[in-house]
Amino acid sequence: MTAHAETEEHFAGSNKLFISVWVWLLLLTGFEVFLGYIQLPVTYMLVILMGASIIKAALIVAYFMHLRFERLNLVLTIVPALVICICLMLLVFFPDSFRARELRPPGLPQPAAEKH
Repeated sequence: MTAHAETEEHFAGSNKLFISVWVWLLLLTGFEVFLGYIQLPVTYMLVILMGASIIKAALIVAYFMHLRFERLNLVLTIVPALVICICLMLLVFFPDSFRARELRPPGLPQPAAEKH
């Protein structure tokens, strides 16, 4: 009996696809740099920068790590990371920030909100 090695062809993308994703990443990076030069309230800037960073991370994970073509690996990568981030925010960062706010000695002025 001859052993037949089964080879499965997986679509890994084309050069045109990767170049277009690279151009989108470049445009998003340019947009983020542009945000640094215009005067926006800090809250708006942070929300926009976080959104753009999430989009860039999703493009990198999906195309350059080839997880767009492997659904199970994409789910096994994204879901645990999302659960860990949510748990860290709810169990560590939020309670710690609220506790630190109450550690200020009485009589000290509260920090003023940043105005733009």
